[in-house]
Amino acid sequence: MKAVAFTHSLPIEVDDALIDIDLPEPTPRGHDVLVEVRAVSVNPVDSKLRRRNEPLGDARVLGFDAAGIVRGVGSNVTHFGIGDEVYYAGAVDRPGSNAEFHIVDERIAARKPKSLSFAEAAALPLTSLTAWEMLFDRFGIPQDRSTNDTLVVVGGAGGVGSMAIQLARRLTGLTVIATASRPETIEWCSALGAHHVINHHQDFAAQLAACEVSPPSYIFCTNHAELHWRNLCHSIAPEGKIGIIESTSPLDLNEIFNKSASVHTEYMFARSLHHTKRMSEQHHILQSISRLVDQGVIRTTMTSNFGTINASNLRRAHAAIESGTTRGKIVLEGF
Repeated sequence: MKAVAFTHSLPIEVDDALIDIDLPEPTPRGHDVLVEVRAVSVNPVDSKLRRRNEPLGDARVLGFDAAGIVRGVGSNVTHFGIGDEVYYAGAVDRPGSNAEFHIVDERIAARKPKSLSFAEAAALPLTSLTAWEMLFDRFGIPQDRSTNDTLVVVGGAGGVGSMAIQLARRLTGLTVIATASRPETIEWCSALGAHHVINHHQDFAAQLAACEVSPPSYIFCTNHAELHWRNLCHSIAPEGKIGIIESTSPLDLNEIFNKSASVHTEYMFARSLHHTKRMSEQHHILQSISRLVDQGVIRTTMTSNFGTINASNLRRAHAAIESGTTRGKIVLEGF
């Protein structure tokens, strides 16, 4: 089968940073399903793993988000049958989805939204899971209109921020404030449902005051937490919650100690990596996302289709991600 891999950590401008290869088709066992991959999307984690500069030995296939058709099932599979259309975010400790056929555990996959194409669906899983788990599992925000608190989403135009805005606006009573710094990203955040959009390069406190809202009980920082830390600590309400989704340099908790505020981490791969008791919760979350999409409550965040899944197009996608200027999600489809 065709696949795209890397063998050395190289700058994305180098032709061999990602290469086209051929691999044997994998065999599903246990809870695994074999998926014929129709579309994938690219996430910052793909670029980070490629750039780690770790010795690999064998070629490594990257890719997490995927949508496709089930072509084989393991002996313990109960959720899916041959021919089902699925989507998922994959696992960090298994071969990636940038391949014609891919193995994924059924407990972290779900039926793709019927109203979306494979490409549109592939944009959703990783960012939807990350946003959902932070808002509803880590923060514990109720999925109703019972709260009138404020949520700030730092980096609202990115993949995770785009989903967090939608889920918070459509499923909760929160006032949603997103941060963005360019006209096109400000417009994007507003279109997704943010009540207010502020600039994360400018004075947080002054901008929040101008929004005439209560100090935020929740701040979801989707990138560069160390750069925004002072602003986050100054802005968070007493007993508020700050969420981060990337490992970072040490953060000074003295900044929030006298507020009894808390910091919550979210690593979307934790459940599959550690086979936690709640691993199958990701199946249920993605099923809920499918229903919300098909009901017209939330929408895909696909913004660019870079064409066929091959090394050349994936290099372009990695370069775009590394530029730090993308909004929504980049997808590729077909081999």
